[in-house]
Amino acid sequence: MRTILMLSILAVLGSAAQAQRIVYTKVFPGSTPAYVKITATPAGAVTYQEAADEEPETFQMDAASTTAIFDLAAKLDHFKRKLESGLKVAKTGDKTYRWEQGSENFQVTFNYSQDEDARALQTWFERITETERMMVDLRRTTKYDRLGVNEVLVRIDTSWQQKRLVAPAQFVAALDRVAKNDSFLHMAQERAATLSEAFKAAEKASPK
Repeated sequence: MRTILMLSILAVLGSAAQAQRIVYTKVFPGSTPAYVKITATPAGAVTYQEAADEEPETFQMDAASTTAIFDLAAKLDHFKRKLESGLKVAKTGDKTYRWEQGSENFQVTFNYSQDEDARALQTWFERITETERMMVDLRRTTKYDRLGVNEVLVRIDTSWQQKRLVAPAQFVAALDRVAKNDSFLHMAQERAATLSEAFKAAEKASPK
């Protein structure tokens, strides 16, 4: 009986953990993109949208990055408190952090915050935005602008070197297609192959 009870408790706790979700939105008319919505779960499942009615990009984030994001949310009391600085600064878009867990839902919106944890979390979402825009550009150029592929690969490489790329494994399939297709520039093929190998190595080395 005790074993059954413990299993039931663990199942409930596991279900509650899976129900947790962080939702980030940024609305900044006139900027590119003007709208962003990112959701993340403790299991590392992430979605990215630049329009509320579009099919989201989806990818799996590594455990370390996922933990960092959820730890920051915990430090921010799961968005129960004010984050806006109140300072007269330039408008950089309305950013909203939202915590969802069952019937518990908390959110906070701000333009600029002096809270170090809020700014660190914002950096994570900006990195995800940059990464997914490059993912979309890579897919677009490989299909419609093969001469432009190398330029996108340079941006991906730069982001990787600056440690701003999130979940680089999501690029591997597209990179391998470029590396093996002689219709692309030779320099693009070489860069794609090098990046693919680096991302595969990083995936193998990352803790599960």
